Amino acid sequence: MQDQENQAVPNPEAAAAAASAPPSTPDQPSLEEQLSATEAKLAEMHDAFMRAKADGENIRRRAQEDVAKAHKFAVESFAEAMVPVKDSLEMALKVETPSVESLKEGVEMTLKQLSSAFEKNRLLEILPAQGEKLDPNKHQAVAVVPADQEANTVVSVLQKGYMIADRLLRPAIVTAAQAK
Repeated sequence: MQDQENQAVPNPEAAAAAASAPPSTPDQPSLEEQLSATEAKLAEMHDAFMRAKADGENIRRRAQEDVAKAHKFAVESFAEAMVPVKDSLEMALKVETPSVESLKEGVEMTLKQLSSAFEKNRLLEILPAQGEKLDPNKHQAVAVVPADQEANTVVSVLQKGYMIADRLLRPAIVTAAQAK
């Protein structure tokens, strides 16, 4: 029986060598080939990562440049719309003997140009109507006066307000009706 056990247990050194060595089949690459293939794949992935990182940095830099240019030239459209208004005012001052009618006509035309420039650039007037509910987001009440209308409504407008798109530039200055 001991002979059978001795036969079943091979040489321990041979067993260790056999366990560490991969089975040699013609279809399976050796460890060295696997290592070199893995290193090549790693180099390829590293290269792809570095390219992606560089692309990300380029995109970030271009976006910063675009934002800087947008800030620098944001007023360009408005300036282009304002130049004709300035030209009209300068021409009005060059007239040697203007009549009241020609001055009034010139001011009206210049105001139309200015209103058009405001409209093109989304600069909107805030002109609340009498009796309109007081809106603290658009109106600034500087006085509360007794009136025959609902409390906290606009009684009179002292100065128009303005908005650029949806942002308040200046609130309308109003007087509001006092609570009875």
